[in-house]
Amino acid sequence: MGGHGRDEDKVDNGFNHEEEEHGGRKRSNNGAEYGMSVEQIFEKREVPPWKKQLTMRAFAVSFVLSILFTFIVMKLNLTTGIIPSLNVSAGLLGFFFVKTWTKLLSKSGLLRQPFTRQENTVIQTCVVASSGIAFSGGFGSYLFGMSERVAKQSGDNGGFKNPSLGWIIGFLFVVSFLGLFSVVPLRKIMIIDFKLTYPSGTATAHLINSFHTPQGAKLAKKQVKTLGKFFSFSFLWGFFQWFYTAGDGCGFISFPTFGLKAYENKFFFDFSATYVGVGMICPYIINISVLLGGILSWGLMWPLIENRKGDWFNADLPKNNMHGLQGYQVFIAIALILGYVTIATISTIVLPFIFPELKWYYILVIYIFAPTLAFCNAYGAGLTDWSLASTYGKLAIFTIGAWAGTNGGVLAGLIACGVMMNIVSTASDLMQDFKTGYLTLASPRSMFVSQVIGTAMGCIISPCVFWLFYNAFDDLGLPGSQYAAPFGIVYRNMSVLGVQGFSALPKDCLLLCYVFFGAAILINSIKDMLGKKWGSYIPLPMAMAIPFYLGPYFAIDMCVGSLILFVWEKLNKEKASAFAPAVASGLICGDGIWTLPSSILALAGVQPPICMKFLSRATNARVDSFLNSKS
Repeated sequence: MGGHGRDEDKVDNGFNHEEEEHGGRKRSNNGAEYGMSVEQIFEKREVPPWKKQLTMRAFAVSFVLSILFTFIVMKLNLTTGIIPSLNVSAGLLGFFFVKTWTKLLSKSGLLRQPFTRQENTVIQTCVVASSGIAFSGGFGSYLFGMSERVAKQSGDNGGFKNPSLGWIIGFLFVVSFLGLFSVVPLRKIMIIDFKLTYPSGTATAHLINSFHTPQGAKLAKKQVKTLGKFFSFSFLWGFFQWFYTAGDGCGFISFPTFGLKAYENKFFFDFSATYVGVGMICPYIINISVLLGGILSWGLMWPLIENRKGDWFNADLPKNNMHGLQGYQVFIAIALILGYVTIATISTIVLPFIFPELKWYYILVIYIFAPTLAFCNAYGAGLTDWSLASTYGKLAIFTIGAWAGTNGGVLAGLIACGVMMNIVSTASDLMQDFKTGYLTLASPRSMFVSQVIGTAMGCIISPCVFWLFYNAFDDLGLPGSQYAAPFGIVYRNMSVLGVQGFSALPKDCLLLCYVFFGAAILINSIKDMLGKKWGSYIPLPMAMAIPFYLGPYFAIDMCVGSLILFVWEKLNKEKASAFAPAVASGLICGDGIWTLPSSILALAGVQPPICMKFLSRATNARVDSFLNSKS
């Protein structure tokens, strides 16, 4: 590893005034946060220089895991848009793959460089950066919102731009690296001076540190076995369900758990292993908030508004028309949710060629304000672990959409949202990774290189995975389909609202928006005033907003996951704490990776053999009567 590496890293880390030399090796000075017992185990291990933290095996493993996690994130993006933190899963699987590889090489006497926690951190950073593009790339929101399919649902005349692999990859390469350069100079301020916690980054660091202790390695081995079991179960369950989905409304995903009337209002358990796993990862209050939002909207408000058709809106309008019931569903949800020079120059020149609606001066204004907003987002993520990238994107939609007006304003607003989201999302992700690196003594230089390489991977992998979904599922983006991409229509209609103003909304929709906007501010204010102890019991309006458009079916799945975790913690809290993330990750990964063979089967024209439907008694009686008349 070389003795010169210590001095090189000392300059490179940029954290030296908070560290002390201990026996010629680094040790963190803030023992309370970092866990001195862990650092004492590593006292006799030399920190490798930053170049040796970047290995070919690390990036090979990162590439494989990036494909896996991109499929998972893309599936979540195109169904509900709720993306859990996958940092822990990335760290765990990265450890497992490289540890297995190095063990084989060690037995054969070919191992030249041992596996370190710094290399593990590089893998985790690269995978999260790559799969993060599947979210910030807007495949389920602003980017898909530009398509003709969503434009028809919206019923506006704002133009469209259909997805194409070439321009999507070009667009992502132009905008995805801006966030990396916007907050790099601020890493010392955020992590050293402000001492921001970055909860996900800190938790991931402690996990990686524990893997590389003798006791932690044993536990990690057991965790990986558990993950493997539930991965296999989830994958096979997805395969089994596929056989019964030969037509629309078929299979276990359409099982009327609470009766057919409840099913019509989207109250059912759809047997999704993914969302049971997501429910085990998300905090209880998130899952409860989502379920409450579903009950309030689909259990109470939409049936009442539906009864007002012919008065509040034209009774002949289809359900997915924005001037009818869907207008209330989308805009009330919006009301609740609204709580680098060189690269900037290149993208300012290039983007208008890809999107003529986006003038160069719109882009220039975005880049002037983006670093400030990126700082705000990174600071907020450090305090709360919650990235508000989508909120800043919505701000860009309204601002640029209104500025551009009816002459291409809808598309301009969506593209501006994409530019802004990529900058602020990447900035907060990078700072989380810097925190992880700080606590594992990984060099910021190696972390930055890993983030750049991961981002470049994501700019190619994510569009290719999306293209597979787009071509495999003809009904992608349509209401009621398996991959409804609900945020595509939400983002497009925010852009329409920015261009057309409030006159585009159906009767009394604006009044209801004001009511729910005010309610969201009031609930958030009460939550903040009560403090962490009591405020944690108050539902989150942002989480409550999601089922307003989608329905509560996935919230039921998530609450089942919460219930499993709650019972497990009551029976054996220590075991639940150690293995629940592995179980949840296995359920998410298995179901997520099943989308790959199911997409390939769909592209090959192979259809499931059976359509299992659940009909009402009256419908069953009519079917029986028809069959008897033919016999």
